[in-house]
Amino acid sequence: MNTFLKGMFLNKPVCRYYFLLFILLSSTAANAERIKDITTILGVRSNPLIGYGLVVGLNGTGDQTNQTPFTTESFINMLKQFGIAIPEGARMQLKNVAAVAIHSELPAFAKPGQQLDITISSIGNSKSLRGGTLLMTPLKGADGNIYALAQGNLVVGGLGVDGLDGSKLTINIPSVGRIPNGATVERSVPTNFSAGQPIVFNLHQSDFTTAKRIADSINDLLGPKVAQATDSMSIEVRAPQEPSQRVSFISLLENIEVVPGEAAAKIVINSRTGTIVVGNHVRVSPVAVTHGSLTVTVAEDVEVSQPEALADGTTVVLPKSNLTAEQEFNPMFKFAPGPTIDEIVRAVNEVGAAPGDLMAILEALKQAGALKAELVVI
Repeated sequence: MNTFLKGMFLNKPVCRYYFLLFILLSSTAANAERIKDITTILGVRSNPLIGYGLVVGLNGTGDQTNQTPFTTESFINMLKQFGIAIPEGARMQLKNVAAVAIHSELPAFAKPGQQLDITISSIGNSKSLRGGTLLMTPLKGADGNIYALAQGNLVVGGLGVDGLDGSKLTINIPSVGRIPNGATVERSVPTNFSAGQPIVFNLHQSDFTTAKRIADSINDLLGPKVAQATDSMSIEVRAPQEPSQRVSFISLLENIEVVPGEAAAKIVINSRTGTIVVGNHVRVSPVAVTHGSLTVTVAEDVEVSQPEALADGTTVVLPKSNLTAEQEFNPMFKFAPGPTIDEIVRAVNEVGAAPGDLMAILEALKQAGALKAELVVI
């Protein structure tokens, strides 16, 4: 294996790459994950793009220009570029034009001439972009440079219909559309991929155990001190200098399979939906728990009060309230020392606690110091 590593650093042909890759993939653990699935490479990422433009050709569903003056101003500026002058003070009703925002993602290593999918969203009061056409719009990056040009016919999945009586029918979102391959890349983003620097793998989830196992797996394959975990997130790997060999080298590394370290004990509670997720390694100290609820019902009624025969008085209607209280009987249950997740679920199910009750129980256990896990409420 060390001969392979030396050959790559001496710029020799990588003739045994596929053979080593086959041996590597055939000898991995069953529960392992590929490095490419749990990490990203430092500097290899996409970049957001954004632009402002006009959609034309709408069937009367464009911006109401008296409420969105920027649409009229943008349209006039566009006409000036074609030598068309609009008289000052002219009133324009552009019911078939809408001002829109365009956004997209520029993939890593994208080259001029490649095409991107774009999303177009109305920023005025246009009711629908269905049937519209986006005019040529530059897409800029965070540095203000133009990286792509967008133009094309929109595909809108939504539908909106208004009736004369004010009734409305809306399906999905008609004010947002997409254009597949609607933008052309005009400029590539410079990277230091070919600068000969070490390759750094960043974990999706920080974990010291996983970082160490990745570094150990790479060193077992290519030799000692090739990779080192610099912290719980990053693994630095010495790589060849020649760009084509760096590509082959990364292709080899990202297909190495590693058994990730197990996550810390954690319980996640979604208070809005009642969803509770209990992770592995959750433990509970010996503790007894009881949980009950008191239900009070108030029923409002009326009764008629009449005076006795031949007596002075009038008939009156008096309110009458009926109050009943019912308390559920929930027996106390006990968690044995260090129960597992299966035992926790079984104990709670035997009591019949609802999700809301279980949330209260878990929070009480955490406050009592009996729950050996992180409690996360989202």
